[in-house]
Amino acid sequence: MKKSILLSLILTMSLFAFAGCAKEEAPVSNDPVVEEPAAEEPKTEEPAAGEVEVTEDSVKTGLAVISSIEKSADAGEKDGLAQTDSVVLAVTVDQDGKIVKAAIDTAQTKINFTKEGKIASDVEAEYKSKQELGAEYGMVKASSIGKDWFEQANALADYMVGKTVEEIKAIPVSDTGVPTEADLTSSVTIKINGYVAAVEKAVENAEFLGATKNDELGLGVVTTISKSKDAAADTEGLAQAYSTFTVTTFDADGKITSSIIDASQSNIKFDTTGKITTDLTADVLTKNELGDDYGMKKASKIGKEWYEQAKAFADFVVGKTAEEVTAIAVDAEGTTTDADLVSSVTIGIDAFQNIVAKAAASAK
Repeated sequence: MKKSILLSLILTMSLFAFAGCAKEEAPVSNDPVVEEPAAEEPKTEEPAAGEVEVTEDSVKTGLAVISSIEKSADAGEKDGLAQTDSVVLAVTVDQDGKIVKAAIDTAQTKINFTKEGKIASDVEAEYKSKQELGAEYGMVKASSIGKDWFEQANALADYMVGKTVEEIKAIPVSDTGVPTEADLTSSVTIKINGYVAAVEKAVENAEFLGATKNDELGLGVVTTISKSKDAAADTEGLAQAYSTFTVTTFDADGKITSSIIDASQSNIKFDTTGKITTDLTADVLTKNELGDDYGMKKASKIGKEWYEQAKAFADFVVGKTAEEVTAIAVDAEGTTTDADLVSSVTIGIDAFQNIVAKAAASAK
């Protein structure tokens, strides 16, 4: 009996001891250990080479040129007329698609030729745009509101500020394209259809090139007809309106923050009887719109098209003043001799320098 009691006590004490040991051992887990990642510093993305850093103040810069030659006419009792009307519109656009600044001009170039196929206009003359003509354009006398073309164009440009393209396209007009909007009728009686189409195109073309919302917007136009020539028995005559355009923006110190350069060659041909042989309904594309189809690359010693060289020049002048652009060294033919520019621009830049100076003078 005593042995049984003793054996029971030993077994009981062994169980208590085992239970105590079990409580002291930590349980083994099969769950994977998850380590917390170290806190990372916020990354700041730098713009890639050739790209412009976009900030809250950044705006897009846009330019549009829409040309027509439909008003041209054969020679007869009166001299023939080769007329090119190029609507030029420049904008800066904010990141909500609203116009921040706008400028409107038109290059209206009229070249006369005789019924014998001879150019009758001065081929050495430089043709002023409607903005440059100002009161000389002479619309005041015919205007029901007593305002010349440049005043009405400026009023329309100011009206566009703060609006989106959709809002501008919604401006009510008469059957002839004259605005009937109450806020415009006292300041604009010219047809606005062409300018509405141009602002839509300018906004569509607009890019971030370095301009900010406080920059001034300048528009420059230069037109010559020096390549026009008479008709001959075996060669058609040519009335060519050659216009170069720029939209250029300037900061408070007068330094260029963005620039776009374009050009158009309007070629109207005629024979020795003064009859026009060119399709007057054909589109007149700018050199930027033609792109590689312009066909300069094959003849270029640096293998670059016109639009590529024009862009290289526009990029080169960013950070410079208009005076510094005018001072870029050129040879007698207007080709740059600047060491930093000769590898990317071999076309004549004198017209580019001229339009940048005009843009600076017109900037607002």
